[in-house]
Amino acid sequence: MRAVPQNFREMRAAAKARLPRGVFEYIDRGSEDEKALDHNRTSFEALKIAPRMMRGAAPRSQGVEIFGKKFSSPVIVAPTAFAGLVWYKGEIELARAAKDAGIGFCAATEAITSIDEICGEAGGNIWFQLYLWQDRSLSQALLERAWNNGVRTLVVTVDTPVFAKREFNVRNGFIVPFRFSYPSVRDAAMRPGWLLNVFGRYVSKEGLPTFANYPREYRQDILNRTSKKKILHEQDLNWNHIRDLRAFWKGNLVLKGILRPDDAILAAEHGADGIVVSNHGGRNLDSAVAPLDVLGRNVDASGDRLVILSDSGIQRGSDLFKSLALGAKAVMVGRAFLYGTAMNGRQGALRTFRILEDELDRTMGLSGCRTIPDVTADLLYR
Repeated sequence: MRAVPQNFREMRAAAKARLPRGVFEYIDRGSEDEKALDHNRTSFEALKIAPRMMRGAAPRSQGVEIFGKKFSSPVIVAPTAFAGLVWYKGEIELARAAKDAGIGFCAATEAITSIDEICGEAGGNIWFQLYLWQDRSLSQALLERAWNNGVRTLVVTVDTPVFAKREFNVRNGFIVPFRFSYPSVRDAAMRPGWLLNVFGRYVSKEGLPTFANYPREYRQDILNRTSKKKILHEQDLNWNHIRDLRAFWKGNLVLKGILRPDDAILAAEHGADGIVVSNHGGRNLDSAVAPLDVLGRNVDASGDRLVILSDSGIQRGSDLFKSLALGAKAVMVGRAFLYGTAMNGRQGALRTFRILEDELDRTMGLSGCRTIPDVTADLLYR
């Protein structure tokens, strides 16, 4: 009987053993020389905690309120493309786990499962992440679908005007359309569980996986065999687009990928309700600063005008603690939830949350904190 993973590293190892190399490295790795990926971790490791003693920190609560909604913990499942390739209907499994845990789930534009199906099958507090397309009418139609399915928080990714250089994806053939080679086919064959229970189930039930949120006439399967039309991301993304989105979208508007305090101020001035201080998990600009290094500056610059979230590099509950101490209201977590889902679907994702929840609780208890508002910057030492 396999041991139950106790931490991030063990979940990562279990996912690596179950997934084909191309799928695993798409999730796991960064861009170019992966310096940003490394720096995200060294920033957490360089920041220490100076705990308070004798504060009687029991009982403890991780409950928070964001945009008028109550969460059991300041953790939100980050939007991730191809979550549906780590487990059959992986997005639904993740969303169900988030609902079970009482936390938020952010669905991705480039998901294998549509926002309609995720909301219909899973429910809960579902947000939606948007990559803006050049044809605004297509983006608006997608947002109307999300709104009609109960989504009230929109997260617009603003840090990807061009695609990053991820050389390992090219080598693995893990680009759209997928490029099969002898090594990639051999690697998939060596993961028969994934081949049969994930890829095989899609093929037998509904055909090759597609980007299910794309308009039907643009919807390509992963081999690019079902559509001759190509949908284009907006490469000239600018503040006018945010102004127009603010006028169109009636719910909460969050901009994901902000690192500079002056951009945080502009976000507030253009009607955003929140930002995610993020470097895309080290997957885009390899020379980008780590979010943890600039989180406090963005909090100070925005004052009370924005809800500040953060992400990138989270592996432990103590990482959550440090982000919260620097002013984040909640933290988005991506890779850890994908590793958990790859292990055991909904139950694996829920296991991920329980590990982080337990580690955050222990860090709070050892630092003299009863509630999340007690987690403050004076507890940190660099």
